This record gives sequence, C-alpha cells and structure tokens, in this order.
Amino acid sequence: MTDNTILHDLDSRGVARLTLNRPTKHNAFDDQMIQAMNDQLNQWHTDSAVRVLVIDAKGQSFSAGADLNWMKRTATLSREENLSDANALASMMKRIDRFPCPVVTLVNGTAYGGALGIIAASDIAFCCPDAKFCLSEVRIGLIPSVISPYVIRAIGERSARRYMLSTEIMSADDAYRLGLVHAIEADLPTAADRLTKRLLDNGPSAMEACKALIQTVSSSVLDDTLIAETSHRIAHTRISEEGQEGLQAFLEKRRPSWIKESP
Repeated sequence: MTDNTILHDLDSRGVARLTLNRPTKHNAFDDQMIQAMNDQLNQWHTDSAVRVLVIDAKGQSFSAGADLNWMKRTATLSREENLSDANALASMMKRIDRFPCPVVTLVNGTAYGGALGIIAASDIAFCCPDAKFCLSEVRIGLIPSVISPYVIRAIGERSARRYMLSTEIMSADDAYRLGLVHAIEADLPTAADRLTKRLLDNGPSAMEACKALIQTVSSSVLDDTLIAETSHRIAHTRISEEGQEGLQAFLEKRRPSWIKESP
C-alpha cells in the first residue's frame, strides 16, 4: 500500500526507519495509517537486510493517538466492523512487539492513547525532556484495550491502574521512573545513532534469538521444563554459524564478519 501518512527507509547498514508523517494532525493515526504501518512492518519482517528498526515522528508531537475523524467514523460502524478495525490496530502492535530485530522508538513530544502502545511494544524507547504521556481513553468513554498488554507489561499493573483510570499526564521523568522509556535524551537523533551503532555490532541472529528467549522466559514458569529449554537454546546457538564466527572473532581479537563498517 502506497501512503504518505508514514515514511519508510532502509539504509545500507540495515537500519530501517518508519516515520509517522501527519505532523499537522499531531501524527494521530487512523485506519489508513495503521494499514500502511502493517504493510511496511510485514514487508520488513522477512527482509534479512533489516538489522534494526527505528520508529520516530515528524513535527512537534510523537502521536496524539487515535484521529478524531477516524473515531467519529467508528461510532457509525457495526460491532463486526469495529472488531475488524480493532484487529488491524492489534496486529500493528503485535508486529512491533514481535518484530525479529531490535525496535527503537524515539518520542519527540506528546504521546497520547494508542501511541503508548507503540512505545511499550518497542524493545527500547527514548524520549525528549519535554515529552508528555497520557492514557486518555476513559476520559471519552473508551478503554485502552488493544494496547493494554504492552503498557501493563511495561509499567506494571499498579501504575497502570493509576494512569489508565485517572488519565493524568505523565512527564518524561514519570515515564522513565515507570519504565515506559529507557532514557531521556536532549538530542534524540544523536542518542539514536549511538544506540543503533551499538546494536549493529551485535550478531543479528543472536539478537533475534535473544528476543525470542525473552518472550519465552517472561511468560513461563521457572521449572525444569524452562531450564531444559534454555540449555537447548544456548547449545543450539553455540554450534550455529554465527555463534562459531563470533567466538572465533573474539578469540582472534578481530571484528566478526557481520560488522561491515570500518573501525
């Protein structure tokens, strides 16, 4: 789907960038933007050239959440049509959460409603010092349903109860304290570039396997089955082509083959 509500780019290093591009609407998303994001995420999901995904936004806001005109349209839809609409948003969040490569989100300003789902579903999130966050849904008689698994996982049930029910605005410091973002950065582009360079030094298959490991362990009971599974995974990784190359490079004090840039 060709659409200008998002911009997308993949550079020679393997850094993919997905940019919300409705600055005059504070990057509020509607069904068209959600479909465009789903299409692009789906295309990149199986692209071996992609090593890191960065999500950012044009303008002064990261995203105001749902577009008002879109919400007006959903009020006229049937229950079945609303379910299909909600499933598209849920798919977008899941695609971000399950993206095989590291996902880095840069919050350049206000983030409301569903935008917090994007942030919470990402692996790493940075924000600017004056960023503001709000789970505003109940204020207009709705609930943050689709984003709730990711937001609750990020900030915990107790904090979710407060901010989902009160619709209080969270400052950048609040978001950092609660674990919604990992760092507050005055210069987001520089911080992002520093982080992506570090991520590109890591084994691409190892990072994908590590993400899968985290998802498995975090949702499992610590028992003999899980312990056996973790042993199986490290054994498999050690004998993999990338694992062998990484170990040899370390022992020989050289850069592994997946690092293409000059020192």
